[in-house]
Amino acid sequence: MNRRREDIELLAPAGNWDCLKAAVANGADAVFFGVDKFNARVRARNFTADELPEVMSFLHRYGVKGFVTLNILVFEDELESAKELVNACIDAGVDALIVQDLGLVQLIREISPDFPIHGSTQMTITSPEAVEFTKPFHLERVVLGRENNLKQIKMIGDQARLPMEVFVHGALCVSYSGQCLTSEMWGGRSANRGECAQACRLPYDLMVDEEVKPMGDIAYLLSPKDLAAVELVPDLIEAGVTSFKIEGRLKSPEYVANVVSKYRKAIDQYFAGQDHRPSKEEMRELQQSFSRGFTFGFLKGTNNKQLVDGTFPKSRGVYLGRVKQITREGVICELEAPLKRGDGIVFDAGDPTKPEEGGRVYDLKRGGQKLEGAADERQQIEIVMGRDSVNMAKVHVGDRIWKTNDPHLDKRLRETFEHEKPYRTFPAFVSVQGREGEKLTTWWTDLQTGYTVSVDSESALVKAEKRPLTEEVLQEQLGRTGGTLFELEALEVQLEGELMLPIRELNQLRRTAVEMLEQAREIPPTYIKREVDVDRDAVPESMKSKVQYPRLTALCRSLEQVQAVVKTDVSFIYADFEFIKQFPAAVSSVREAGKKIALATPRIHMPGENGYFNNILRLKPDAVLVRNLGALYYFMKYKQEHPNEPFPELIGDFSLNAANHRTVNLFLEAGLDRVTPSYDLNIQQMVDMLRKADTSKMEIVIHQHLPMFHTEHCVYCTFLSEGTDYTNCGRPCEEHRVSLKDRIGMSHPVRVDEGCRNTVYNAIEQSGAEYLQNFLELGVTDYRVEFLEENAQKVEEVISLYEKALRGEITGTEVWRKLKATNQLGVTRGQLVK
Repeated sequence: MNRRREDIELLAPAGNWDCLKAAVANGADAVFFGVDKFNARVRARNFTADELPEVMSFLHRYGVKGFVTLNILVFEDELESAKELVNACIDAGVDALIVQDLGLVQLIREISPDFPIHGSTQMTITSPEAVEFTKPFHLERVVLGRENNLKQIKMIGDQARLPMEVFVHGALCVSYSGQCLTSEMWGGRSANRGECAQACRLPYDLMVDEEVKPMGDIAYLLSPKDLAAVELVPDLIEAGVTSFKIEGRLKSPEYVANVVSKYRKAIDQYFAGQDHRPSKEEMRELQQSFSRGFTFGFLKGTNNKQLVDGTFPKSRGVYLGRVKQITREGVICELEAPLKRGDGIVFDAGDPTKPEEGGRVYDLKRGGQKLEGAADERQQIEIVMGRDSVNMAKVHVGDRIWKTNDPHLDKRLRETFEHEKPYRTFPAFVSVQGREGEKLTTWWTDLQTGYTVSVDSESALVKAEKRPLTEEVLQEQLGRTGGTLFELEALEVQLEGELMLPIRELNQLRRTAVEMLEQAREIPPTYIKREVDVDRDAVPESMKSKVQYPRLTALCRSLEQVQAVVKTDVSFIYADFEFIKQFPAAVSSVREAGKKIALATPRIHMPGENGYFNNILRLKPDAVLVRNLGALYYFMKYKQEHPNEPFPELIGDFSLNAANHRTVNLFLEAGLDRVTPSYDLNIQQMVDMLRKADTSKMEIVIHQHLPMFHTEHCVYCTFLSEGTDYTNCGRPCEEHRVSLKDRIGMSHPVRVDEGCRNTVYNAIEQSGAEYLQNFLELGVTDYRVEFLEENAQKVEEVISLYEKALRGEITGTEVWRKLKATNQLGVTRGQLVK
């Protein structure tokens, strides 16, 4: 693939104005930022809609693109506000919106057919088929899941042929983006709403077959290291990546300046044919700004051992070494990295949950003598701390020492953007023409944009008596563009005879031309914009009537559960097993009972995994529970290509993230027969959506263990095996049952799917039984109960209670109370209550 420098975009985060300036000053080609509440980083300062014109003018002045993040799910009562923000972005000339919610994508397309949209990583796009599903909405590009490796990225690019954006640096989510419900479950703060509470950064005990496994100082079992792919720049370019995305809208401007400058250098050196690899010092500087330890993430393939260290969950900085001896004034350490007076350090005793000792370095000594400058690595140094800044009684021999702050580095980084000079300059071409008795005419061309302005002198040219306008004079006067965005690169002069013009006029002419070129850069692009009714395709509530004969369905995760359900009145059963080899037995059991069966796809679909879908179709189920966009596209295409074959019903699961009636309608139009609402909805949001959606084609999950994390990181492989991935782990998941015990003593089961991905389920069941009456009155026909580890007796008991509630024999509150009374852990009302 013959790639050019201009084909590659370096995309930087900005949580505030200083970060925006740092990104531009250090070489970003584009910046992404949030506006108000509709973005996945609500804790960032973000910008307001009123600031948009100013932000975009600033970026466009420097030739930098600005992308606004609308990468969250949009609830029913927010569609109108989201539309207003989209209109504001169009008016301000935003270069693209980064969007998660497919209903919002469709709304934007109705508003403007030519306004650029980028599919967010929150869409969980990880396969060519998922990209193909988005093509009717004419996305400009897709942001792939962080779990795609280089080989898969190339496959997606080669097959789907849509520009790809890939994360190259920053924090890694342990869960697939768009598929994490932990914050939602535990605190009503949804990651799909930009309110992630970072439950993955908490300590857990590893429970193996209900016994605690001793892990030493390893407690952060779900906390990944940070991604740093600067060494993989050539591989990413050659894999077809269009945009290199840096994570960090909650990070400091120094972080932005540091990371952007390192990737800018690596990309430019690659295209210059120079060594792109960062030096040891440059890698330390990256670690200094923010690092939990660096990893390539999944880019070079899955390596569970390298992904999660487990000993600390927060940024540590640069590792200096261990305490070898404690002295009267400080500690002795054999340094593994340079250290200076004034640097901040922390002593790590191996338990980040407890307060740590640390402070500023007051002095450095070697052999009892003070050092004048910095201490280099491989030197044995006495580190002297400021008086009373560290309680040395809490520091121990063997403690790790980290450099947490480098004031000199921070100062140098701030100096890149804390100044009044232009952050960038651009080449200009000037053409000059003139003859005696006429005005001097100049044409000024911005060579980057191609924009040209024409400026004439006020006075006419006269015959020169002493100092004529030579090319040298014009070069000197017109080239005095210091302090502006432009540098004179080339000058063309066509003057007839020896002519003269006052220098002050040349200066004024230059100032006017440069000002016009600068203003031209700030002119926002124009897009088509139409007025759209967000409720255009809503189903009137008057068309809904209370359901007389609701249907209960059951999702089973073991053959024992399936065999228990077939003995009840439930006539529609889902099989969602860890291993596909168990499916045929489930199909046989259900068919022998004269009932219908649906088989579930995995939550995630990677390139080359279509065999799973083929196997499902080969078993001829009555329905398929579709859990990702790749699967939906595959089944849609298969149905189109085999119009005469019997085809199963397609049911969209919660993981498709339908949070408003527009998204529901989009999936129904795409080919789904029923849609399960997103688990992000509380009762009011659910009711708001159901009032406008076709409730006869919706199925609500009213009982389940919420699937909190869904992750490529395998806990079984990492902590129960010597291997690194599924090829060499020895399959401990087939021999053991693992759960993660949290700080309050709850053990959350960890289950594996056919693709060796882990799902961490909430320990406590949740029930939406109390809201059955609301749903029945709104016309919802189908209700699902989901089982995880329940035995046959418990399965029959749960089904009996919900069937009675649906028949009106007992109230939803009675269901909840009885379940709570008969379950050791109790049942929570779950995400429907906030």
